[in-house]
Amino acid sequence: MDLARKIAVPVAAVLVFLGLWEFLVWVNGWPNYKMASPSDLPPAYARYWGLFLTMGWQTLWRTVLGLLLAVIFGTFLGMVMGFSRLARDALYPLLVGFNAVPKATLVPVIALLFIGQHDFNTVLMAFLISFFPIAVSVGIGLSTLEPEYRDILRSLGASRFTIFQKIALPKTLPEFFGALKVSVTLAFIGTNLVEIVSPHGRGLGALFKSGETNGDYPLMFAVLIALAFLGILLYYAVVALERIFAGWAERPQG
Repeated sequence: MDLARKIAVPVAAVLVFLGLWEFLVWVNGWPNYKMASPSDLPPAYARYWGLFLTMGWQTLWRTVLGLLLAVIFGTFLGMVMGFSRLARDALYPLLVGFNAVPKATLVPVIALLFIGQHDFNTVLMAFLISFFPIAVSVGIGLSTLEPEYRDILRSLGASRFTIFQKIALPKTLPEFFGALKVSVTLAFIGTNLVEIVSPHGRGLGALFKSGETNGDYPLMFAVLIALAFLGILLYYAVVALERIFAGWAERPQG
């Protein structure tokens, strides 16, 4: 019953959203070259289904790879900041300053530095835009670790690794997965920034650019919905991992 509710509620919300979107287009009498409606999208998918499969896969694997690199680097950086106040004081201003820079401005810089390396550029941008929340969450989680627990384990002869495994890691996992959910959507933004700007014509971002160039608005909106679908898919993959590794932190709601 609970599983059925968890499936039915999101599906109902999506259907309501699509219905409101269709109604808004119908009420305003907008043609599809001004604002495509949900009913305009199935023909676009049917016509370009091969491109959606190919370019959707290209976008997905680059995004996932960039996200995995962000998890590795962000976790390592967060651990450094969490266990060392000196490192935290030194790195936080740099991280905040870097995160404040609009990532769209980095796309031409990266494209010039790594000319012709489309896959590398795309993965790099997905990584750059998504590692910050992970690093900050892990750093905060470790820096706020209760010293009493650590002191007790040390008095019992526990090693640093044991302290990290028994206390620090479980405490940090909820914050880590919360940040990872945010990073999933950010990684897709990074991927598509490069795909739209790059002249190599690969990925859903390139398909969106093609629709814009040819004035094919149903195709453009179909790409946006495909991106949203991939984002939701990856988000719930993170939710599944969270329930496996940090399900104990979820509190029942009344």
